[in-house]
Amino acid sequence: MTEAEKIAIKLDMLPHPEGGYYKETYRSNGIINKNNLGTDFSGERNYSTCIYFLFTSDTFSAFHRIKQDEIWHYYKGAPIKLHIISAEGDYSNIIIGNNLEKGELPQYVVNAKDWFAAEVIEDGYSLLGCTVAPGFDFKDFELAERVSLISTFPLHNTIITTLTRV
Repeated sequence: MTEAEKIAIKLDMLPHPEGGYYKETYRSNGIINKNNLGTDFSGERNYSTCIYFLFTSDTFSAFHRIKQDEIWHYYKGAPIKLHIISAEGDYSNIIIGNNLEKGELPQYVVNAKDWFAAEVIEDGYSLLGCTVAPGFDFKDFELAERVSLISTFPLHNTIITTLTRV
């Protein structure tokens, strides 16, 4: 059994639709009602949610977006490269890890509605956390379709092709 498999079992993680495994660790008791969320949201949301997220160098977190800001936190394993395409079409990437001398950051915020994907950049696995506010709901999650995303952002064809599944 690999170290990643041991972690997934120990933390009782489930497969995630974007790739890898996850376990929700926190969902606030407080609720934001629909009237205070704006038109992008249907229904109420918790104030905040948090998950463990684990994936390996054999897979990737496919391009997706959500309606909220998402904070990524590094915990253990190899660093990841987070790829971001803003709503305006600007591409950027950031390395999330614990080697500050190499410019890695232990946490990073992805803005609401930006497309993003991630890959482990060394052989092995990465254990991270993701915090979302207002709280995550799968109604707010959109997994990218390759052809559609390339049509919208043709300059980023190569990275979109690499980090999408359909």
